[in-house]
Amino acid sequence: MTTKVSTFSLRLPISLKAAVEKLAAADGTSMNQFLVMAAAEKLSAITTAETFFTERKGRGDPAAAIRFLTRPGGEKPRPDDELPN
Repeated sequence: MTTKVSTFSLRLPISLKAAVEKLAAADGTSMNQFLVMAAAEKLSAITTAETFFTERKGRGDPAAAIRFLTRPGGEKPRPDDELPN
């Protein structure tokens, strides 16, 4: 099976291009292949996180959260726990 590909120009800061070239060489791949894999990894991470949080959202119980946040007892914040003004 042949994958269709598309070509486009990419402008990178010189320092970023040098870093990508160095890592791609160390990985034994071309800069193009390195960037393709980096894009695929980023897409996978975003998709996985989106799925995870969408599923978690469906299991949420707002009433239980409010009960937890307003429960009696517990310690008051210590001076070093508070944000400075």
